[in-house]
Amino acid sequence: MPDHLVGATVDVRPWLGAKWAAVLAHRSEVARERALPGILSRLPAGTRNRVIGTEYFIRLHTHPAARGLTRLEL
Repeated sequence: MPDHLVGATVDVRPWLGAKWAAVLAHRSEVARERALPGILSRLPAGTRNRVIGTEYFIRLHTHPAARGLTRLEL
């Protein structure tokens, strides 16, 4: 994703344990050599944590959210 389209960058390091546990819950994907969970599982913990410790989001709309909108509506 080009940098100019990233709308938010979130530090998720406080939730790394839960995030990694969720990835490992998909054991069949972890076992696959070329699937991302499998690639991540073979990385040293420090490298893996740097990779999954930040999440990036893109803005879907260029206009501001409606006033009073308090939750994400799909």
